[in-house]
Amino acid sequence: MTEHPVPRVTATDAARAMIRRLRDQHGPLMFHQSGGCCDGSSPMCYPAGEFRTGAQDVHLGSIEGSDVFIGAAQHALWSHTQLIIDLVPGRGSGFSLEAPEGVRFLTRGRVFTDSEAASLGAG
Repeated sequence: MTEHPVPRVTATDAARAMIRRLRDQHGPLMFHQSGGCCDGSSPMCYPAGEFRTGAQDVHLGSIEGSDVFIGAAQHALWSHTQLIIDLVPGRGSGFSLEAPEGVRFLTRGRVFTDSEAASLGAG
């Protein structure tokens, strides 16, 4: 997987702390950025390998050693944006591992600068 000068995905300190906590409880983790429907557009956290990725999924990078994927259609819409995984109070829906902790992961975005986008080949 190619390293980029600016990460396509990053996380807040609070999200990083929860990822480490969940990893201690469940072992290696992975994320899949949802495209909507039942779980909204939340980043879903699973034990590594529990969510099967395929040719339609794009690897955005890793956070705290946990790979982060997004569907190709969503990636096309968000390719100009750095995704920032945050942690907020409240229970999300779905099967994401943080749900029983009374918090949920949330994706925020930051539009890449022109030079960042050029270095990534983002449109």
